[in-house]
Amino acid sequence: MRDRFGPWVALAACGLVLFAPAVLGDGDTFWQIAAGDWMLAHHVVLHADPFSLTASGRPWVPHEWLSELAMAAAFAAGGWGGLLLLFGAAAGAGFWLLARSLARWLDPTLALAFLLLAAASVMPGLLARPHMLAFPLLIAWTDGLLLARSRGRAPRWPLLLVLLLWANLHASFPLGVALSAALGLEASGAAGVERWRVAWRWAAFTLAAAAVCLATPGGVEGLFLPLRMLGMTALDHIEEWQGTDFSALPPAELVVLAALYLGLGRGVRLPPVRLLVLLALVHLAFVHRRDQLLLGVIGAMLGAEPVGRQIGRGMPTCAVPQANWAPRAGCAAAALAALVALRLGVPVVPRDGPTAPVAALAHVPPGLREEPVLNDYAFGGYLIFSGVRPYVDSRADLYGDRFLAGYAALLGGDRDRLAAMLDRYGVAWTILPPGSRLVPLLDAMPGWRRLYADGTAVVHARAAQVLAARS
Repeated sequence: MRDRFGPWVALAACGLVLFAPAVLGDGDTFWQIAAGDWMLAHHVVLHADPFSLTASGRPWVPHEWLSELAMAAAFAAGGWGGLLLLFGAAAGAGFWLLARSLARWLDPTLALAFLLLAAASVMPGLLARPHMLAFPLLIAWTDGLLLARSRGRAPRWPLLLVLLLWANLHASFPLGVALSAALGLEASGAAGVERWRVAWRWAAFTLAAAAVCLATPGGVEGLFLPLRMLGMTALDHIEEWQGTDFSALPPAELVVLAALYLGLGRGVRLPPVRLLVLLALVHLAFVHRRDQLLLGVIGAMLGAEPVGRQIGRGMPTCAVPQANWAPRAGCAAAALAALVALRLGVPVVPRDGPTAPVAALAHVPPGLREEPVLNDYAFGGYLIFSGVRPYVDSRADLYGDRFLAGYAALLGGDRDRLAAMLDRYGVAWTILPPGSRLVPLLDAMPGWRRLYADGTAVVHARAAQVLAARS
């Protein structure tokens, strides 16, 4: 064991996930559980949409199918507490692996500083979504590549199993192939008589990694899905795909400031290939705030060895005597057991939030729920989870640019456009946030009445449906 604080960092990360309400605050979590339930019930991976009102039957392969199965199984076993345990374990494992990787090159003070920067980058994305299940695999894969590069050899073939699992958990796996190619390029430029032999082995490993990425339900299309998503113009309206906001101090800015200090103030120089990778990650983090996680985590790992070699590193051998490790491990295990028991002993009850109109939907009669609905984009996942077929949800790859552009135009508040859409789909009720421009239009629209309203959502229904519900 090379790091002194890895187990405690893992314990802190796990505890944070177990008891932070924001972890369950994303709408995708709801439909991902529903997708996993469907696959468990039918014993087959989805190949067409079974949930949507407007995209029903359209070809759709969930590229995070294995995560969704795990989420559904955890929810079935332990409810929301079981789901939090799953993600707490993933976060704890990821931070433990990250601490071990950084401690390999850095002294404890520098390793902790790098780890805190990485943690700050992870925090905005600390959600019950598949990327957090892939988080420890991202770190294990990157660490395996960097360790092979530092030892002047190609990565070991068993490392491909990490990528295989990653590819079926989350769509970010092409990044793993790109990192392998980049570090293979760095290896080809290294000094030494055997550099070409090592470079060819890196090339073979990278080609094998690309082939492994095809072993998913999406096949070739799944490999290129991230590029297709990046090309969608409709993503500009989705918060996580928007650019980083620098009005407050975002994690990406902290990482860039730290890199500038190390480069300009301490004279640390990165190998050219790693510098290019870091600059690419900075660009991604600035363009899409969701990619700050990648910048913080991969950036820390890419820079750890050069910083350690040029500034100083910790002991190359075990930092904690073996005789002292057992009591520490026992304390960590006892603390973890207490956290798990507390989490399972305190029920998690879904509450109203920006993605979960719990009370509003509870006031919609069962018969009305089966009728076509117009919903807010953020409410779509919760509607699917509750057995309602939404007009739209957050599966942007399913709906496509054209539909999402039309939906954005609809939200602009044009009365004629709204009336045409209601008639086209035979919409019988709507559920929208109070601030939506469509709410006053529906208030004034003949034949429509409010059925329910609170601080999270407003429900309208055709007048005949309201009378039926109240009778």
